[in-house]
Amino acid sequence: MKLHANAALSLNGRRRLVRMVIEEGRSIASAASAAGVSERTCSKWVCRYRAAGELGLLDRSSAPGRVHNRTDERLVALLASLRRLRFTAPELADLFGMPVSTISGILKRIGLGRLGRLGLEPAQRYQRARPGELIHIDVKKLGRIYGGAGKRITHARRNPRLRRRDAAGVDRRIIGWDAVHVAIDDATRLAYVEVLPDERATTAIAFLRRAIAFYERHGITVERVLTDNGAPYVSTAHAIACRLLGVRHLRTRPYRPQTNGKAERFIRTLLASWAYGAIYGSTAERTTALDGWLWHYNHHRKHSALGRQPPITRLNNLLGSYT
Repeated sequence: MKLHANAALSLNGRRRLVRMVIEEGRSIASAASAAGVSERTCSKWVCRYRAAGELGLLDRSSAPGRVHNRTDERLVALLASLRRLRFTAPELADLFGMPVSTISGILKRIGLGRLGRLGLEPAQRYQRARPGELIHIDVKKLGRIYGGAGKRITHARRNPRLRRRDAAGVDRRIIGWDAVHVAIDDATRLAYVEVLPDERATTAIAFLRRAIAFYERHGITVERVLTDNGAPYVSTAHAIACRLLGVRHLRTRPYRPQTNGKAERFIRTLLASWAYGAIYGSTAERTTALDGWLWHYNHHRKHSALGRQPPITRLNNLLGSYT
């Protein structure tokens, strides 16, 4: 039996109390005085013992038998479905306009409180103190849209055989891939994204220049950039460009994507909320929607690592501006 911290009587103490009344014939007032409790408490344990025997001396739950404002079961089922799609509790709270504590309580009650990190190493978190001290950069290839929504929506696999021969004489499919170049500041999580046709060194260098200019417009001087060991970033041209731009280029350890984890996690958010978060009829339509989503991410989307504030507020606080 688990007793609360201020319990006056243990289980044995309750037994002695009821024996004094039932077996010894003492009055409620006399037994209560001997046990050092109130007459009300003594009467309570005697009544419970007469009604249920030894089981009546055990503590009962203080939870109400019926909650009149309990969340509707249809909403609970919807929350469970979205949770299985890996929605976080804060995201669900924003979506339904409910407190995070309420959402967390519901998820815990239905056994979905933790998504878990099974098979993963414990997260080692870090954060730079100064905006621009480190910018994470990465590229994600994204299939172009041909003839409307793809198999994620229609569940019908399409593999168009339209091809063309390029200048080098290589036979290529017309549809192909877009390269989504991302940059995110380590301290503020302020992000910059472009959809470009490839991930060559010249394309990566041009993106780096525009990313640095973007952060400069927000009062951030880029000091270091962190990338993986992809072909665009190990080239001599990229090294020369970093030197000319006055930034130090760092690369992750091979086969260790966790080092560039902020970019990797941002890409997951980008894909779930923008790339696959709506049904697009064409690649151009999807690309056009990026600016609006990126503005929402930087200025409105609440970030759990920033105290449930959007990145732009973190930037203003670090620079000493609260406007």
